[in-house]
Amino acid sequence: MVYLIMAKKFIPTPPCLLPKKDPRYKRWLKSLRKRPPPWCTGKTKENCPGLKKMSDTFKREKIDNFKKWREKARTQGLIPASYPPFKKDEDLAFLVGIALGDGNIYRYARTEELRISLGTDKPKLIDYTSKVVEKVFNKKPHIHHPKNINMVKVSVYQKNISKRLGVPAGNRRYSTIGIPYWAWKYKRLLLACLRGLYEAEASLCIHLPTCTYNFAFHNRNEKLLHDVYLALIKLKLHPEVRPIAIRLRRRDEVKYFEKLINFRQYDAG
Repeated sequence: MVYLIMAKKFIPTPPCLLPKKDPRYKRWLKSLRKRPPPWCTGKTKENCPGLKKMSDTFKREKIDNFKKWREKARTQGLIPASYPPFKKDEDLAFLVGIALGDGNIYRYARTEELRISLGTDKPKLIDYTSKVVEKVFNKKPHIHHPKNINMVKVSVYQKNISKRLGVPAGNRRYSTIGIPYWAWKYKRLLLACLRGLYEAEASLCIHLPTCTYNFAFHNRNEKLLHDVYLALIKLKLHPEVRPIAIRLRRRDEVKYFEKLINFRQYDAG
């Protein structure tokens, strides 16, 4: 009887899977710096004829080279299989308000982007807004601080953002979309939406020597200004109407409304 003994073939461990303290991993990581960049670095369909031809061919032949990856990612729960409507709660109302003020929605070929631009002088508002975006989208937003600009961009990518938020994409200068209808049904939702709008577009000025109070919401969209005016009237306040602003000037009303919407208060976030 003859026994055949098969020797086990030795398969080396890839360097990327080695422990980070391993000398072999460190040598491999150092060697990456000497490698030339990938051939596609800096190339797009606009500046590379080869990529444009490849993209046009894929579109013409209706080739989806990410189909298998997308199906596998959906089964593993890495990407959602569908995008249901958002839950209409206070977080969504606040997000709609701040999106109507300091936000913008960009449409791309396969997705949409919600981008909210906030000043760096309000770091707590940036943190609070990021947490609200993560709650609503169930996805951590990307926070980008451009160089030499006192502004931070909080952005998130997903499909059908405009439709589910009820906020139109692009320029909203002459849009007829204001405070959403569902926010008018309950006072807590209306206050949350007003808070988002005021955090984005309002200014609070108090001059004690002259006892001057001015809580003003600034915007150039007539529909949004009108909705804010109606909301303040519904709260039994007495707003003043200006061409691009709605103002509260009475001392007691300014203090009351500031506390009512928790203006510039983010401890609960």
